[in-house]
Amino acid sequence: MTSTTTTSVTPASRVSLSELRPTRWHRPLLILAIVMAGLAVLNVIGALVDPRQVSGADAWLKPLKFALSTGIYSLTLAWLIGRLPAGTRVTRVATVAGTVAALGLAIELAIINGFAFVGQSSHFNVTTPFHTVMWAVMAASIVVVWAMTLLVGILLFRAPLGDAARTLAIRAGVVLALIGMALAFLMTGPKSDQLSHYQGIVGAHAVGVPDGGPGLPLLGWSTVGGDLRIPHFVGMHALQAIPLLLLVIELLALRVPLLRDPRRRFRLVLVALIGYAAELAVLTVQALSGQSIVAPAGLILVAGTAVAALTVLAAVAVLIAPLGAGRRHPVH
Repeated sequence: MTSTTTTSVTPASRVSLSELRPTRWHRPLLILAIVMAGLAVLNVIGALVDPRQVSGADAWLKPLKFALSTGIYSLTLAWLIGRLPAGTRVTRVATVAGTVAALGLAIELAIINGFAFVGQSSHFNVTTPFHTVMWAVMAASIVVVWAMTLLVGILLFRAPLGDAARTLAIRAGVVLALIGMALAFLMTGPKSDQLSHYQGIVGAHAVGVPDGGPGLPLLGWSTVGGDLRIPHFVGMHALQAIPLLLLVIELLALRVPLLRDPRRRFRLVLVALIGYAAELAVLTVQALSGQSIVAPAGLILVAGTAVAALTVLAAVAVLIAPLGAGRRHPVH
């Protein structure tokens, strides 16, 4: 026999990391993540033994980056779908969406690695009808992945995900990821020099400079001009960054009493979300203006610095501001 009484419950008792475990994993996405880990190893081996370059970079560098990114994305989406209530229509729809997304990602990675194997560019390449078709298939597959992620995001807005901080972190991470993925379409339009001097390439990562110039190690992001891959990457991986931030906060809450109030955790996540979104906007404007990520200047430098400073100050204010008396919760 159980009874219900109303008493004061300490916020610390509400911090339970076990609740972050999904009831199940989406199997196709989980399998894809494992395959991507193995593919990344093969890509590293290819980069070590194959000296060929494509568009000014090691032939196997792009496949490696895509394998790592796809693996992380697949694992995260498998976890998100696993947090939906089992046996419901919402979960069944999300499961189908996850499977379709896994198929779309697998198609894209197969094409990218196939072109790397023959030493040719997979992106923006329309030099022959075959290249054009493959580029169109890649574009269609990623649109499908975006649409399936949007569908899963909508379903996550209709499902219980935990306390307010966890719910905000998960939902906001999905929204920012969708924005980041959509930013990739800024790379697909023809550049002015491509229209005047067509060589079978339509679209580019870099802005203000040709693709394939000096770039950051491994990432390849341009160090002499703007690069649209940066806001695309930062936005897309909000899917991991925001929930991971919450996880760090909850881990700290196990030892830091200041973080044990769920209201304070929610406000910290909200501050981080606003700061992340604002920096994403700054990075997008920086890339479109042709300014290098390693040399911010003018309004971009001022805006980026201001966003970072205001985010830190707001987080400190959340930590030191009194929250008042805790609410009373029923204990079962």
